[in-house]
Amino acid sequence: MQTDLIIVNEYCRICHIEPSFIFRLEEGGLIEIRIIEGEKYLQAEQLHDIERYTRMYYDLSINFEGIDAIHHLLNRVKSMQQQIGHLKKMLRVYEAKDFEENEL
Repeated sequence: MQTDLIIVNEYCRICHIEPSFIFRLEEGGLIEIRIIEGEKYLQAEQLHDIERYTRMYYDLSINFEGIDAIHHLLNRVKSMQQQIGHLKKMLRVYEAKDFEENEL
């Protein structure tokens, strides 16, 4: 289980970012940091999001409020895409039933 954990300070050192940036992301609820035996860890599955937030902050100069807003918008888009997928499936079922009834 711990093989998918990355030490925060090591990640920050390798990626040349401030640990305070990672801790601000956690404070904002954008990522989760685990503490095991006094050491702070990131989950490997969060790296994609952390890299996205890092680019926004350092490369695009987007502040934390902007990052948070973008995060919520991306989650909303993902939710809407799932809803559309579900509606398409329902429509296909409805169309199939309608087709069967018309064939009879």
